[in-house]
Amino acid sequence: MRIRNKIPKCNKEKNALLLGDGWILIKEPKNIIQSIIFSIPLMIFLGFISIYIINLFSPITLADFGVQQHNFSMTINVVDIFIIIIFIYIHEIIHLIFVPNFLNSDNTFLGLTWFGGYAYTEEIITKERYIFIAAMPFLLISVGSILILGPIGYLTPILKFICIINAVASSVDFLNIILISIQVPNKSKIVMNGELSYYKTT
Repeated sequence: MRIRNKIPKCNKEKNALLLGDGWILIKEPKNIIQSIIFSIPLMIFLGFISIYIINLFSPITLADFGVQQHNFSMTINVVDIFIIIIFIYIHEIIHLIFVPNFLNSDNTFLGLTWFGGYAYTEEIITKERYIFIAAMPFLLISVGSILILGPIGYLTPILKFICIINAVASSVDFLNIILISIQVPNKSKIVMNGELSYYKTT
């Protein structure tokens, strides 16, 4: 595993080699902005899933998020902002640790950038593993943590907020899951080359 501070770019030579070796390009949004736009319905859907599960244990109120109803003011806690930033990286680290052999891989990266972070690998992985990696931050943070902390009464306002924000942020991951599920046959392998993804049936 290595650390990067830049978004990975497509290697044109690798692209030609992969296509020549029978890998098929997966149709995806051309950039992160398009991915976010196409993910908006999923943001709403995943956010509501997290809110619904939270409400099973602890109803969400405006006061949970520092909003005072009478004067419409909002309290912003610097410590809470720091915790949210930490969880942005935890989201990416969860992706990372489910990449096979990530610690010893020279083709797996944790990105530290101005917008937060990203996890990225150029290792060849199965379709099933790709979907598993993409889904885990949502399942662990926005579902699993609620089911664990809710029954014992430890869903604090900041944890509720983090679970919801993580669910919304997982929308691009789930857009990728949908694209992979539709385009890639079962038992196929997937590889990344910068912003491009390819598959090959085994």
